[in-house]
Amino acid sequence: MDHRATPARDNELGAFLRSRRAAVDPHRAGMPDDGRLRRVPGLRREELAQLAHVSVDYVVRLEQGRTRRVSRSVLDALADALQLAPDEREYLLTVADVAPVAAVRRPGRPAVAPCLRQLLDTMPGIPAMVLNRRMDVLAWNRGSAALLTDFGALHRDERNLIRLTFLDDHFRALYADWSRAARECVAVLRMEAGR
Repeated sequence: MDHRATPARDNELGAFLRSRRAAVDPHRAGMPDDGRLRRVPGLRREELAQLAHVSVDYVVRLEQGRTRRVSRSVLDALADALQLAPDEREYLLTVADVAPVAAVRRPGRPAVAPCLRQLLDTMPGIPAMVLNRRMDVLAWNRGSAALLTDFGALHRDERNLIRLTFLDDHFRALYADWSRAARECVAVLRMEAGR
């Protein structure tokens, strides 16, 4: 007895995509008639790729079984393009190797060391604050609150120098050369994005 997997069994995802692609009426899917003779019924691979917003090569790799792991968003786009019924969508998710969604990790706000807070408190006449790389204001003293703004009155998510520079008219008016300050803010954002 031969225990080798048959191509259809080995690539259920590809077989399913091909069968569903053949079942879709191109005109009902919104594809214009380009005058070319259709050798096979249903959508062409390039039409499916266009409707699902993926590359033709990606559709080919899926149908040929050369790509196994697929993101949920791509599967949803393919299901929409193929006009799958709810049970067909469920089957698509069953035969596909759905890539796990990477957890989006929001950077936590680091706690300011007590010694830095103490340092800020010892110099009330000198405006000073503690910032992180994204320019979030983590701590400040009375001098910076008097000179810039009362950071304590702002919501924690609004305590960001770049945000204030662009979105707060009072804060914007503090700059003698706002356009230069804006360019510097953008440079900081680019540097942080590059990391």
